[in-house]
Amino acid sequence: MKENVAIGIDLAGKETNPTGLAILRRKKVETCLVYTNNEILDVLTRAKPTIVAIDAPLTLPERAIFRKADRDLIKRGYRVFPPGLPAMKTLTLRASNLNKLIIEKGLKTIEVHPTSTRKALNMPAKDWKAIQKILRSLGLEGIPEDRKLTPHEIDAITAALTAHLYLLNLTEAVGDNKEGFIIIPKKANWWEVKI
Repeated sequence: MKENVAIGIDLAGKETNPTGLAILRRKKVETCLVYTNNEILDVLTRAKPTIVAIDAPLTLPERAIFRKADRDLIKRGYRVFPPGLPAMKTLTLRASNLNKLIIEKGLKTIEVHPTSTRKALNMPAKDWKAIQKILRSLGLEGIPEDRKLTPHEIDAITAALTAHLYLLNLTEAVGDNKEGFIIIPKKANWWEVKI
């Protein structure tokens, strides 16, 4: 049986800014910072993932600034940025383009939101030091003890973790077929999560 490999991408709006990337294979996680779409696609080609989780809106709203997925998450207490805002449009258009390129490679993609994943799993939202410690406590190997991961790397690991839970059928899809779905974990406590 083919092993599952989940990749998480914390996508930057511009290729000049760092994008966090995490590869989760069994319990081992590797992270790196990349910049261009070509660098991202090169990593995917080498890693041969089962699934790719992208932390960025993959679609624009049909009207106004929110999609159904965004409105539904906000109603449930999750804080997401509206993809229709001018500042978010650059990121959304890059993500949409990259998503098409990844799908052309025959890979499965999902849209995720790491802050919402952490909220669903009762983790701190932005306390990077505490989150890094929790990710190590989950049994993820390869999380350094002697180096602080960047927020981009932590978001990428969280995205990969969401993809892993998706493969285990422990997530839900919020949104609709017209404007797309955001995948979040079913509510649980992080210490109950099995890797």
